[in-house]
Amino acid sequence: MINSKKILIFGLGRHGGGIATAKWWAKKNVKLRITDLLSKKELGNSLNQLKNIKASYIFEQNRKQDIDWADVVVVNPGVSYKNPLVKYAKKINKIVENDCSLFFKLAKCDIIAITGTKGKTTTSVWTHHIIRRFTQATLGGNQPDKALLKIISKTKKNSCAIVELSSFQLEFYPNNITAPKIALITNLYTDHLNRYDSLEEYASAKAKIFQNQTANDYLLLNYSDNWTFFFLKQKPKSKIYFFSIESLPKTANGISIKNDEIYFQENGASIKLFSIKQFRQQWGEHNVQNLLASLLASYLFVREKKLLNNSKIIKNLETSINSLPQIQFRQEIIFQNEQIKIINDSAGTIPDATIQALRRFAPQGTSRFVRGKPYTNQNKLVLITGGTDKNLDFKDLAKEIKNTLSAEQVIFLNGSATQKLLKELKKIKFDYFKKNAENDTSSLAIFENLRGCIKKATKIYPVSLPASDCQRRSERAVNISPRIVLFSPGAASFEKFKNEFDRGKKFNQFIKKNLIK
Repeated sequence: MINSKKILIFGLGRHGGGIATAKWWAKKNVKLRITDLLSKKELGNSLNQLKNIKASYIFEQNRKQDIDWADVVVVNPGVSYKNPLVKYAKKINKIVENDCSLFFKLAKCDIIAITGTKGKTTTSVWTHHIIRRFTQATLGGNQPDKALLKIISKTKKNSCAIVELSSFQLEFYPNNITAPKIALITNLYTDHLNRYDSLEEYASAKAKIFQNQTANDYLLLNYSDNWTFFFLKQKPKSKIYFFSIESLPKTANGISIKNDEIYFQENGASIKLFSIKQFRQQWGEHNVQNLLASLLASYLFVREKKLLNNSKIIKNLETSINSLPQIQFRQEIIFQNEQIKIINDSAGTIPDATIQALRRFAPQGTSRFVRGKPYTNQNKLVLITGGTDKNLDFKDLAKEIKNTLSAEQVIFLNGSATQKLLKELKKIKFDYFKKNAENDTSSLAIFENLRGCIKKATKIYPVSLPASDCQRRSERAVNISPRIVLFSPGAASFEKFKNEFDRGKKFNQFIKKNLIK
């Protein structure tokens, strides 16, 4: 394959999905052809990053003759395996690859591969953070600026690569190639039903992560997740370990938690590791599961490689928790002072992600007194939400918003998902629709751009300190929390942004430019 001379990159993408792949192949002394359904103008940003490579381009069409021409067809993850021309390429026995399949064929180190609907980025970053305490490790995959083929040169013998993989990447992961030493599935929620015909089809793409594993490998599954049984039904050949926020059955191997204490159990024996009470307070309940997954993957890998004895491994695991990095665009607190806390959760692209963010950050109401007058520390959160629909259900998010916020506390970034959410809010008689006609949304805060959303959010709770030092001290004394602006779209972004990372960057840029002095 590497000796092939004619390489077709099938789909460059305006969001740069094919850039790293094109640059990698360009170094291999091949004839490179790149096709895309978009125009040259629409692909401008991606093309600017490929100025220095030699390639021919076909714009605004994908052609059968280009498939016929190629020795290898490299498919952009944004292109489905069900695409007719992809099917044609396979039918005529062309070599069909994507960045994921190429990486697994070429990587020179052990691999920890992580997928799932939620938490896979956090779990990947934290696993990398922990394992770096023991050995050389590289992080890459479905993350900004860490494309799989961009990090391939860093995969050295006796090192480890921790890679985050989407279902799109796994679609082209073939049989009989290198398997990850450790495969981990964080969970499975409803997502990407604009691409898959059913949740079973989506889950089957995720399951490819362990299809090539043997009895010498490990598969880590979420004991509390409803889809874990589906994965077990695929009869994985690897050793099965679970991570769980509940106690595990005595017959199961894995890691669990009880009364803020983490336990590891294996072959019927259980040992207490350490407490995570402080972690829970700092990072929130939803991150406990991500931590357990990261600790389990790290522990099994380090033990397997015999890098340290067991007691030293456990000690290092506990120490690593104190320095875990905050994950960009995932409930990321980007600014905080006495007046305001601003949270960027742009990577929350499904309704359940926004539900979790609301449950973490929505203040709990407690009555206090400020300057002799009652003060209620509640209703201080403003939510910015909405975006592009992925054929998902917004009923639960609508219920959470109704139970948590008033109409004045919700700002909508208009898009196809926003319109679905509004319909659900109407059905359950959200307070706004109790006071206004069913089809009247004129007084709701709905904006076509992010700038309008942010300006509105900061006007609701203006960024200004109390007028007097006396009042300021009084407010500190009763521990009044800052006002909260939570940007959690709960939807995709393609109607207005390149992707969720572009959306997150633009949010941060506006905040930095206009609010942070």
